[in-house]
Amino acid sequence: MKHLKIFSGLLVANFLVVYSASAFCPVCVVAAGAGLGFSRWLGIDDTITSLWIGGLLVAISAWTIDWLKKKKINFKGMSFLTYLAYYAMVLIPFYTTGFIGHPFNRLWNIDKILLGTMIGSMVFYFMGFWYQSLKKKNNGRAHFPFQKVVMPLGALLVLSLVFYFITKK
Repeated sequence: MKHLKIFSGLLVANFLVVYSASAFCPVCVVAAGAGLGFSRWLGIDDTITSLWIGGLLVAISAWTIDWLKKKKINFKGMSFLTYLAYYAMVLIPFYTTGFIGHPFNRLWNIDKILLGTMIGSMVFYFMGFWYQSLKKKNNGRAHFPFQKVVMPLGALLVLSLVFYFITKK
């Protein structure tokens, strides 16, 4: 439970600081790897950390696609290639440095980092889609302030708690 409190504190602190970074910055990939290593040091399971990595990858990909469209840059397969590029920039270095692929770092016979990233990505994407659907049914307005943020982050928080108990040793 102590590790969950530390993780929650770090997560909240993350939203209090404004960061400026380049999306394709190699330092960002190194920082993601360091974050995963730091979370391991704190005893946070890779599945839980990877849920948030998956959500972050979906968010950054969507933001990039929106930015490209605003700049009137649009080509066939742009969305797919954007998602592919971001996932490759994170998962390939994790694989080549040994974070992904260790035979003892598995849950349900799937690598914990890949499992968490997949589930976190799907849930984050689904919650964004669901938010848009709810907003559309409400005359283009959110049902409550910050609903767009609360829905996906709340889902990841709930999933983190679920996986905390699943992976608890």
